Amino acid sequence: MFILQALYFMLPAYLANMAPVFATKILAKRFNTPIDFNKKFKGLPILGTHKTWRGLIAAIIVAVLTVLLQKILYPVDFFQQISLLDYSQVLCGVYGFLFGFGVILADAIKSFFKRRSKLKPGQRWFFWDQLDFLGGLILIMIVFIPPLPVIITILIISPVLPIITNYLGYKLKIKKVAW
Repeated sequence: MFILQALYFMLPAYLANMAPVFATKILAKRFNTPIDFNKKFKGLPILGTHKTWRGLIAAIIVAVLTVLLQKILYPVDFFQQISLLDYSQVLCGVYGFLFGFGVILADAIKSFFKRRSKLKPGQRWFFWDQLDFLGGLILIMIVFIPPLPVIITILIISPVLPIITNYLGYKLKIKKVAW
């Protein structure tokens, strides 16, 4: 039950992390302005062309909609049992924003350091590529701190999920690379 609670709690962050890839497939080149507006820092891109406003907005929208769905499902006994939160009291916009913005912020910070390391956008950076969820977890702690065993469970399980979902995305031809 612990694992299911941890996964359900982090679901908005997990889905938000995948949202930019789907937004790119759905919207193609539309709204793909880089967050850093192609500016450079010490001669290198700040974040790179793959960190777009489209991805940021998609992540936040998906996270808000996920929290809204959790709120709608909360009266169902099963969902109450796996919920760490009383979703009837949750502000979907706040929680969704924190999860969605958090994962993209973590991804942007990682991209900043990837550019400093002269790694290309989309190039594999094992271990660090699996940690975007931490941004969502850290930011959501502004309004709710999960029990320590749940945090530990999230820290153990979450790095494996991007490996699985990226591979599935590659096999489904949603992503160009398997990482």
